Amino acid sequence: MAVRPLVLSALCALVAAPAFAQEAYPKRIPASGGEVIIPTERQQKSYDEIKYAPARRVGDMLYVSGVIVGRAQDEGTDPESFKKQVRRAFTALDNTLKASGASFDDVVMINSFHVWEGPDQPAPRREQLAMINAVKSEFIKGPNPAWTAVGTTGLLAPGGIVEIQLIAHIPPN
Repeated sequence: MAVRPLVLSALCALVAAPAFAQEAYPKRIPASGGEVIIPTERQQKSYDEIKYAPARRVGDMLYVSGVIVGRAQDEGTDPESFKKQVRRAFTALDNTLKASGASFDDVVMINSFHVWEGPDQPAPRREQLAMINAVKSEFIKGPNPAWTAVGTTGLLAPGGIVEIQLIAHIPPN
């Protein structure tokens, strides 16, 4: 009767499997007029703790929360380090767009919020914008979206230099 313990073990494993299953991402939460999109487990934690949606779709519009460009502990304040930081932010935005069924081709508006002065600044305003544009061109081939750049005195993340937020138009399938 060696089969009986084997069958019993298999049944126990099947019953326990849902308890060990991890949530699948991207996660979609129904919301008024559309849905909230949570691309990763890390963003789920922010959604739960800070109470914001990484992305929210309403009809054929997608609103992507800002991603902060900031210096990691081992990074410098030189222009090449800043471009690396901007690239990291655009990659995060790209991942959120993809999780939402969109791409940078669908982006119609960029809002950026800049701490123009401070110890982490790589360059004066115009040079900073030129560096952002250089990286942005790696992700957005054209036509370019509308863009508003606003100066501010600080961002949520300490050491934040720029926060980039997107609005995209996603036609129904």
